[in-house]
Amino acid sequence: MSLILWVTLLGKFAFLSFLAVGGVMAVAPDMHRVVVDGLSLVSSEDFLAAVTLGKLSPGPNALFVAVLGYQIAGFSGALLIMIAMIVPSAIFAFYVTRWRQRNTHRLSVQSFAIGASPVVVGLLFSTAFILVKDFSEFSTLTCVVMVALIVWRTRLHLLLLMTLGALLGLSGLV
Repeated sequence: MSLILWVTLLGKFAFLSFLAVGGVMAVAPDMHRVVVDGLSLVSSEDFLAAVTLGKLSPGPNALFVAVLGYQIAGFSGALLIMIAMIVPSAIFAFYVTRWRQRNTHRLSVQSFAIGASPVVVGLLFSTAFILVKDFSEFSTLTCVVMVALIVWRTRLHLLLLMTLGALLGLSGLV
């Protein structure tokens, strides 16, 4: 990859890190737009595979960014993209947290904290839309909706649901 492409990619990821209010999954649609639609560095299937591997691995949700970077440019890509995604938002969060602790008594700070919740939920819904828009089979989409409802309404362990999904896939039903 050229230096200009690297600077563009890392700059966009650094900017997205400031928008990752609800976690890195909240900006996954924009990451998809950058690396799949904009720069054509990976395919949509590769992006979905990166998200899947990142979610299956133990650890933070941001692991899928490292997998995506690895798909783009190997180990150096994973390292650089993770730095671009984590460092700016970590510095920003440090200073904002300190400011917020000093100003929790202000009505504007309390209102912002309450108003940010629907924004995060909306960003997560857009992530879900990006991830399921390529599902062409009705049975796969039905399984995704059913699993989302089960996760939302019950306390079943996610490993049990992943095992069930693996068995359905192995049997050829999905």
